[in-house]
Amino acid sequence: MHGTKTLNEADRLMTVCNSCRYCEGLCAVFPAMEMRRAFSDGDLNYFANLCHACGACYADCQFSPPHEFNVNVPQTLAIARAESYAAYAWPRALAGTFARNGLVISLIAAASVAAFILGFAAWHDRQILFGVHSGPGAFYRLMPHNAMAALFGAVFLYAVIALVMGVRAFWRDIGEPVGQRADAGSIWQAIRDAGELRYLDGGGVGCFNEDDRPTDRRRLYHHLTFYGFLLCFAATSVATLYHYLLAREAPYAWWDAPVVLGTLGGIGLLIGPIGLLTERWKRDPALVDRQRMGMDTGFTAMLFLTGLTGMALLLLRETSAMGVLLALHLGVVFALFLTMPYGKFVHGIYRFAALVRYARERRMMGHGVASE
Repeated sequence: MHGTKTLNEADRLMTVCNSCRYCEGLCAVFPAMEMRRAFSDGDLNYFANLCHACGACYADCQFSPPHEFNVNVPQTLAIARAESYAAYAWPRALAGTFARNGLVISLIAAASVAAFILGFAAWHDRQILFGVHSGPGAFYRLMPHNAMAALFGAVFLYAVIALVMGVRAFWRDIGEPVGQRADAGSIWQAIRDAGELRYLDGGGVGCFNEDDRPTDRRRLYHHLTFYGFLLCFAATSVATLYHYLLAREAPYAWWDAPVVLGTLGGIGLLIGPIGLLTERWKRDPALVDRQRMGMDTGFTAMLFLTGLTGMALLLLRETSAMGVLLALHLGVVFALFLTMPYGKFVHGIYRFAALVRYARERRMMGHGVASE
């Protein structure tokens, strides 16, 4: 017996799949499964986070519904994956609330911080809030840089600590001793697999979404979202170096690296999340965990709002709307950081850890990268 009903069902399905092995070439889950004859809770959570939800195994399976075996691996692992986020979350008490009302809580957090910044600026000097500001340091007329850095530095540090504690628990539960370092080859292979979204291709034909016709749309939108987020993070990092090393204050000119990186990232965060939300709403209900759509929608929507408010701020930063837009953008970013450890963001962290474990297992079993 396992810790949850979902893991009991996942064990049943993996036992059936381990007897059949028809889908072993579709993704990493089935080769990892074949290395075992019995499955612990950690093994099943490892499979769940290794699964990219492409839906190919459901389309190919001869035992999928309405067969009496009722094998539905994508949906069962999706539920197990979502439950694992709560199981490994730190502190545990905060995970359940966000999973139930992810979008609502994210929007409340964003609105609260935006209202605080607007109120702070209005109380200090209402003319600053609705005035036109330009040149270096214009953003800090609304809120001093040190206050902004302290507020967002604190929430970012909290998010990092919570994520580290969560992935530490996951790493230990899937059978890897805490503190044991993975070899460089396994890490590099995992980086390649994650960067290419290698296992989001349905074994080469594409993902199955609303019907039995494979498509690469979800993979494309994931790429736009993932690299859009990385570019925005890079823009913030470069701007931080500009501020502290070169004594150059934001906002920057259109051709400066932070603006170029942020613009490209913002475009990705506008197109990618909208595409993902559209694909999710169209997707066959048999493939998804409908009870946790709030968690998925919340994170994706916050990424879109980050891109939307950031691009609007960039376009209107030399108008009287700058103050309100900056407050809204900062509120959205604050909410994104605050909810990162308790929402869909963690799937990227846990999936990368699972990919590292899978690459290590392949090497230990004598299946090097060259043979894949």
